[in-house]
Amino acid sequence: MTNRTRFAILAVTAPILAFTLVGGLLGRASANEDTYRYLAIFEEVVSLVTDNYVEQVEPERIMEGALWGLAEALDPESSYLTPREVELFDEGTGIHTDNIGLVLTRRYYIQVVAPRDGSPADVSGLKPGDFLREIDGQPTRTMSTVRAYELLNGPAGSTSSISVIRNNAAEPISLELTRNNTKSRSISSRFVGPGVGYLRIAEFDDTATESIASATEQLAGQGAQNLLIDLRNTASGTFKAGMAAAELFTPADTLLIRESSDSQEPVIRMGPKSSISWPIVLITNPGTAGAAELFAAVLTDTTTAESVGTRTAGRAAEQTLVNLPDGGGLLLSSSHYLTASGTSIHRTGIEPAIAVQEPTIELTQTPVVPMEDPLLDRALERVLQMTTQL
Repeated sequence: MTNRTRFAILAVTAPILAFTLVGGLLGRASANEDTYRYLAIFEEVVSLVTDNYVEQVEPERIMEGALWGLAEALDPESSYLTPREVELFDEGTGIHTDNIGLVLTRRYYIQVVAPRDGSPADVSGLKPGDFLREIDGQPTRTMSTVRAYELLNGPAGSTSSISVIRNNAAEPISLELTRNNTKSRSISSRFVGPGVGYLRIAEFDDTATESIASATEQLAGQGAQNLLIDLRNTASGTFKAGMAAAELFTPADTLLIRESSDSQEPVIRMGPKSSISWPIVLITNPGTAGAAELFAAVLTDTTTAESVGTRTAGRAAEQTLVNLPDGGGLLLSSSHYLTASGTSIHRTGIEPAIAVQEPTIELTQTPVVPMEDPLLDRALERVLQMTTQL
């Protein structure tokens, strides 16, 4: 083994070994024999690459590739971050797109979880599940969501070019999004039929619980006897806010179960008992994610509420950033949520009681607005049935 090979192995395996040994920070036991056996195999692979590959490969490149591959084998919310991306994550720049309006994940490429209501992404016609193949000319095949958010963020009035694949389209569509600082209301309400209130929750922010309570009180004062809650493309907000809002609708003491690698603990309600007992139907789609999924899980698991639409995103995990010696980091899902009855939400999503498919819309440079809303129509039909069954 040459000195160059020894140096490469040390440079590459040290950060990975360090990560293995700090596994206890995430509630895991110390590395077991299997872990060390795989590290020995990895060391052998590094040696083979360094000694036999036709071109010289820098140890840093091998290390980044190895850590990237390690994270890719986990859930889409876990990822390897470069030192620069760790800085962006710590600053908050790499976790949202304020003036483009997208929540993102990774599945082979950068993928849209959901656009925010009224945002440039929403107006352009982007939908949950769309793949961003390129952002401003940069391929996303090995791009982290932190880097994607950095590219998409920018001053109001500036533009970002994206290349988008929808479903199994053979060729991507190029779109240009103009950033703006306009933000639609997180909570809005109206009537969609006699006695049928409609509540749109676009985001579970810090004011969501208060706004939802106010909206439902106003609907009740105007004669509402039942309620539709629209959670389609609701992917922004905190888990805490989603659970707090759910307390308005459930009398249950145990809302959810929080599970880590070595423990389970019940999530207990923090506020007073619910006073809202209307028939409730939730409307969900693949853009129903995160806080909205916890909200939906509490209502459908602990009350008589039902859901109509399609399966939710399955994003119900909390991440922990583990810092590496070189300044990089591993963003790992360290806990996730189950329903109070013990059903997993993360990576599986919530299956609706009544499945209704959304209209298929082809992605074009000129957005197509659907003329019908079969999910809303079916939800309205179901909530009226529930009312007559009381």
